[in-house]
Amino acid sequence: MTYLKYKTLDDMLKVIIYSSQSMLGVVPMLYHINHNGQNMLFMQTGAIGGIVVHYVIQKDRPAKKFIQLKRLSGEYSFADGIGTDAQSLYVPILEIEKSTLDFPLG
Repeated sequence: MTYLKYKTLDDMLKVIIYSSQSMLGVVPMLYHINHNGQNMLFMQTGAIGGIVVHYVIQKDRPAKKFIQLKRLSGEYSFADGIGTDAQSLYVPILEIEKSTLDFPLG
């Protein structure tokens, strides 16, 4: 398994935009976990033999349950639910209580 740590959430969300534009059109799930006292947002991409975990450490836990991600500009905002903007992806933030992933913090 490969881990990629991003400096900002903006950079990590670009992976979602790129993935949604691929031939498969798959949008990765976005997860939140408090891991060793740190708020982390992460997602997994790839398949058998090539799983990649993308993550970013955030100061605070997400206040809302979705990210509205504009496909064309990459701008994002947190949202309470799925909206009606056809040019946006609405990515749910799923709360994880425990994980077997051992994030390489540091």
